[in-house]
Amino acid sequence: MVELFGRAITRRQIEERSGALSQFAGVRLMELGDGIERGIRLLEFRTGSGLRFTVLIDRAFDIAECEFKGQSVAWHSSAGFRNPGLHEGEGEFGLGWLRSFSGLLVTCGLDHILGGAEVPSESYFHHQRPKVKQTIHGRVSVVPARLSGYGERWDGDRCFLWAEGIVQQSAVFGEDLHLIRRVEAEVGTSEIRLTDRIVNHGFYKTPHMLLYHINAGHPVLDEGSRYLAPIRDVVWAGHAETYRAQTVGYRRIPAPQHNFYEQVWQHEMAADANGEVPVALVNDRIGLGLEVTTRKDQFPCFYEWQHFQAGQYTIGIEPSTNHVIGALAARERNEMIWLEHGEERRYDSTFRILDGPAATAASESKIRAIAVQPDDDYPVPSGNFIRIAGRS
Repeated sequence: MVELFGRAITRRQIEERSGALSQFAGVRLMELGDGIERGIRLLEFRTGSGLRFTVLIDRAFDIAECEFKGQSVAWHSSAGFRNPGLHEGEGEFGLGWLRSFSGLLVTCGLDHILGGAEVPSESYFHHQRPKVKQTIHGRVSVVPARLSGYGERWDGDRCFLWAEGIVQQSAVFGEDLHLIRRVEAEVGTSEIRLTDRIVNHGFYKTPHMLLYHINAGHPVLDEGSRYLAPIRDVVWAGHAETYRAQTVGYRRIPAPQHNFYEQVWQHEMAADANGEVPVALVNDRIGLGLEVTTRKDQFPCFYEWQHFQAGQYTIGIEPSTNHVIGALAARERNEMIWLEHGEERRYDSTFRILDGPAATAASESKIRAIAVQPDDDYPVPSGNFIRIAGRS
């Protein structure tokens, strides 16, 4: 049964009451037509519960807009949803990525994440390319996808909206990695399910790293909003030398600040009995929250990005395949994922809107049952980067 308009309803009853499902819910192909966004194809999803979100086909199949009952959940930066044809990936000493940084989900990878770096590339067997110069957070986020398909799928009286695309990040004498992404949302619900497969389509042994930059914005992000997570240990803080200077800890969100320097934390998360790690941002004042659930075996590391500068007000929920210490350290510690031809990694994530006090309270209770996060807003970072097993 589909939960719509306060009651359970069958497929037949929906069809009796409309000429098309699109009256209530659906997914449709659109194209942006002005300014720096001109020419970007997107898919608009509406689940009928009040959840609406868009998937940017031409920007790595990432999620751009997200709103619930007219309230925004996603962050929109002043950079906008820039057409990839305008992007200069190697510009500004590798920081050109910041001119195409916006939306709820920005995928980072597929062979590099975190800050820019020069990394060995002997596996590509080219004497003039002994190293690869990587830009911040890699290249994939501005690669257009090939749209495999989209639409609605009925399973009895349940209906699922879906879309799938393939994003190919490739170079001669370099990587040939394919991101195969499927997005699903059940009609009548307020959940987005993301399934990613990263496949080495080439014949070079290729490094693989992945990070989801999940960026929440106002009004779910506001003064007094709370960051909830099953934190076992606060491992690292990028602002450790000025830990209390901005009087912003990891748990509670301040109002927008002038001259705010970004703060980044790495937390060691605990998982539930199913291996899942739920993290939430909740605004108790308006009874709205965003919960992101990932798998510990797929994303063993987790960051919290705080960017509370006025005009750029956001927080990042960031599951990662690797520690914040970076690509060179991952190689030295034998924690880099290496993919041979045909090998792949899978990643399963759920984005859930928390609607009302009961939903936010249930999420908080679930998270606390896994691990109770530190009461101190400024826990001393342990520096204990737990070794990621199973990689060599």
